[in-house]
Amino acid sequence: MPKKEPVRLQKFISQCGIASRRKAEQLILDGSVKINGKTAVLGDKVTDSDKVFLKGKRIVPPKTKHRYIMLNKPRGFITTMSDDRGRKCVAELIKDVGERVYPIGRLDKDSEGMLVFTNDGEFANKVMHPCNSVYKIYRVTVRPSIDEEQLIKLETGVELDGKKTAPAKVYVIHKEQGRVVLEMILHEGKNREIRRMCEAVGLEVARLKRTQIGCVKMGMLKQGDWRDLTDAEVSKLLASPIVNGKPI
Repeated sequence: MPKKEPVRLQKFISQCGIASRRKAEQLILDGSVKINGKTAVLGDKVTDSDKVFLKGKRIVPPKTKHRYIMLNKPRGFITTMSDDRGRKCVAELIKDVGERVYPIGRLDKDSEGMLVFTNDGEFANKVMHPCNSVYKIYRVTVRPSIDEEQLIKLETGVELDGKKTAPAKVYVIHKEQGRVVLEMILHEGKNREIRRMCEAVGLEVARLKRTQIGCVKMGMLKQGDWRDLTDAEVSKLLASPIVNGKPI
């Protein structure tokens, strides 16, 4: 079906389920197809603003079924749908979804946890737009330990690339000799932000897992598995960025 960018007429007819591309080409050659009242010719392209008719009857593209997918990404996969260097991509993990979806945001290769995919561009833009500040919660294991000064720096902001990171929430979940487990709540999405923040205050990230986006939790979803989001979860992702009753 046509997008904002033009597509060949025979491809449009085929995608609408009317005929194969070869049959569609023959229908065009026979003069059976019109675009905006004008008889079409091979090579014509259409956009979503064009009106296409076959033997006097308008061809109406089927409505796209919107999908909203949650994936528990394992380490070792890059957040892209293809890679010319042969690296493992998250596309491999959702190949049985049935619709073409794409990730909203990303997790780096060495990180794991919750990723959301969709084919709803408007939804993706709303979730990603800076004004919505949809927060994300991470479970972060750091070495060797952490002190009050480092915690304060992480929470108030660390300078990266000449710009200070936005305020964050950081909680110590578990502490033992040589390692500390933190919960970090951020509403920015800079490249490898948590790893770089920790490095800036003298900490090494041993493990990084995203457990929640907005009010939607990953829960017990197994690593490498995916599931559809519920209608309620989709609505929550568009809700105001609130944690424990307080804005981040």
